[in-house]
Formats: sequence, structure tokens, C-alpha cells
Amino acid sequence: MVTLHSNLFIILSNGLSSGISMELDWHSDAQAYRDRLLLDVNDVDPSIDIAVVRRYRLQRFRAEMARHDIGACVLFDPVNIRYASGARNMQIFNARNPARYLLVTQDQSAVILYEFTGCMHLADDLETVTEVRPAITVSFVAAGDEIKRREMDWAAEVASTLTELVGKGATVGIERINAGAVQALSGYGFLLVDAQQPIERARAIKSQEEVACVKASLQATEIAVARLRQSLRPGLSENALWSILHQAVIAQNGDYVETRLLSSGQRTNPWFQESGNRVIGKNELVALDTDVVGCYGYYADFSRTFHSGPDEPNADQRQLYAAAYEQIHHNMELLHHGLAFREYAERAWTIPEKYFVNRYYLSAHGVGMTGEYPYLYHGADFLTAGYDGHIEVGMTLCVESYIGE
Repeated sequence: MVTLHSNLFIILSNGLSSGISMELDWHSDAQAYRDRLLLDVNDVDPSIDIAVVRRYRLQRFRAEMARHDIGACVLFDPVNIRYASGARNMQIFNARNPARYLLVTQDQSAVILYEFTGCMHLADDLETVTEVRPAITVSFVAAGDEIKRREMDWAAEVASTLTELVGKGATVGIERINAGAVQALSGYGFLLVDAQQPIERARAIKSQEEVACVKASLQATEIAVARLRQSLRPGLSENALWSILHQAVIAQNGDYVETRLLSSGQRTNPWFQESGNRVIGKNELVALDTDVVGCYGYYADFSRTFHSGPDEPNADQRQLYAAAYEQIHHNMELLHHGLAFREYAERAWTIPEKYFVNRYYLSAHGVGMTGEYPYLYHGADFLTAGYDGHIEVGMTLCVESYIGE
């Protein structure tokens, strides 16, 4: 069964160039959900045991560490920290400041959260975390000209703990920390490898409980988009309209919006123009991509294109919509357990030549707590950008389309 994230970007530029982009979310056992756009929801679904979700994710990560023969990992990415432990704290701030990190051993001995100053109490109720310690912020902003000494202090503390838990010379996965800190840690004799592969592989396969979290996040985001649509009218600025989505997401206990992809009229082509102060005119198209990190921290990645009225969409706009709709549904129907990424690319919908240059850069991509592995490329791009693999049970994918000259 299938969950649809219809990313329908109908793009118009000076009446000369138009386009549509779509995304669909698919996983092996999702069911289509409709008729719930205007329902009030609370992200606390009584059927979801979030402690079970946390334990599953930690187990998945440890299994991938074992598969890659990694004794311990030190994670800095706030999304990965949340995945492995459930610990959430100032995620946007920590996406650019190395102010908290998580040490996870492959065995069951330790999950140590190094938390930001004054925040150690936030993980008190997390059964996945064995210990919370104060973090050493390894950044020039925090240390100034003493940054090298700060990096050495950080490395000494982490190395001492790693030696105690996994022994000297162990293979240690690490990610997203400044080069000086990595160099300092490498001096203690560990084999340092990139932690991205095991954490991304772990995140790619969802449990039934995770799927329920995804659905809750999607439903809340659908409500937010429905409220945005109800407010859409000529004379409103893009920013004013975009703010409605943010308000509704936060009110439903979602986390944040990763991008600001809402544009109108001529600004919808080319795609990826960000929301601005432009005032929406009559009978214009308004295109958005949610990119919401929503309820339970799960990604609601879908798009919509609306018409500002008062008239109906014209024939050209409908033709573009129909092409994107055809692409989305053709490619969605290809997906099944065991399908090779290369085979998907070869069998995917052929983009007409007049739309090819403006195609979306991916044909599909994984989605969970954010966009994630795997990336599925168009057939024409597979030789230069693609890689092989297989669709697996438990994956959740967004299927993409951009139709525009």
C-alpha cells in the first residue's frame, strides 16, 4: 500500500515557461490516507510507544555498526543524535555549533550524551541514554584563539572514554566536527572512519512504530497546508502566507521547517526560489514544498501548488499538472521490494525533451527524520551521479517530479 506526498509545483514564468514538481512518499506497508486535512490532531498518538521507537532505532544503529566493524561512534548531527538516543535540544543551533555530541558503543555498554551547558537535565527520562556529561564546545566562537587547546582537551576526554569502553586502537566512527579535533583524536591511536554510512543505513529501514510516527507528522503537516490554502488570496505576500504553515506546524508540536520554499507567479520558475515579500496576484500559481521536521521529529516532505483565483486554472497549467501527475504515478508503480536502483532509473518515466533541462535533480529519495539514503537518480543522470542498491522492505521514499520548460 502507498502513502502519497503529491508535490505538485505548477510553475509559471512570464507566461513563457511553466512547470510542475511532485513528490510521493512510499513505503512497503503504508496505507493511503485522505479526508483528514481539516481534522484537529494531537501528535501524541496513544497507539505509538515512543520508547519502543527509541529502542528500535538504537538497535538498528548498533547492528549497522557491527556490520561495519565499528566499535563506537561519536555523533554531532542533531538529527542523528535524536535518532540514536531520542535526545532533542536546540536542533537548529546545534546543526552549526558543535556544542553537544553522543558517544555510542557497538555493544550494550554505553550511550553517553555530552550535553550543552545547563541542559543536562533534558535527557533524564530517556532510557536509551546511560549517562549525561557536560560537553566541551569545540569551536572557534567558543574558544577563540585557544581553539587548538580546546580541541586537545576535547580529544583527551573523548579518547579516555573510548579507551575505557572499546580499547586502544579501536575503529571509531565520527562525523561533522572540525578538522583540528579529528586530528587531535587520531593522535590517540584510534582508526577513525566516517559514521555516515552506518547511521544512514540504519535510518533507511523503518519499524511499524516509526511508520506511525511518519503518518502522524504527515497528517499534522497536511492540516497546516490546508490552513495555508484556506488563507491564500490575491494581495497577500508570500512571506505572510508561508508563516501560516510555520504557525500550524508548531501549534501541533512539530519541530521546524528546514527550508522556505514557497513562491508565486513568475518566481515559481526556476524552482528553489525562497519565500519573499512579493505580493500574490490574481489567478497566479503558488507553489510550496513543506520540508517539515514535524511530530516525533519525523519528516513530512510533500508539496502543493494552488491557484490564487478568482478564476480556474487555465489549459496550459492543467496540461503541466497532468504531465507531472503521470510521472509521479508511473514511477511510484515501479517501486517494490528488491528493485535495483539502476533498474528503477532505466524504467522510470521518460521526461519530454522540452522539460528535461529543468528536471528536478532526483527522481526519488529516502525520507525519515529528514531526507536520507537512498537517492534514486534519473536514467540520464545515473552514469554520472547514480549508484546501485535495492529497495528494501521498510524504506520510505519520496518520488519527485518537476515539469517546466
